[in-house]
Amino acid sequence: MLENKPGVVVRKGDADAGGILVKLYGRAGCVVLSQFRDMEGTLAWMRATGPEPVPEQVADGYIDKQVRFDPDLWVLEFDAADYVPPFAGKIA
Repeated sequence: MLENKPGVVVRKGDADAGGILVKLYGRAGCVVLSQFRDMEGTLAWMRATGPEPVPEQVADGYIDKQVRFDPDLWVLEFDAADYVPPFAGKIA
């Protein structure tokens, strides 16, 4: 647990090739973050489900679709009332 934001690995992906999706639980719903590389090649995160929180069913639907497309994905979940992940990283 980091910054008092408990988390759990919901799905283990490929240890070498798996990307990461992070689901953040907050007061108004969920936000899913997806890892990508920015123009400089630096790892960053984008709000894959949009700028505003979405219902949990929408977040889960997005994750399920991505896992079907890429079975190597890891999925992590955190309680984060402020929708800020408990790790450093640029969010675009």
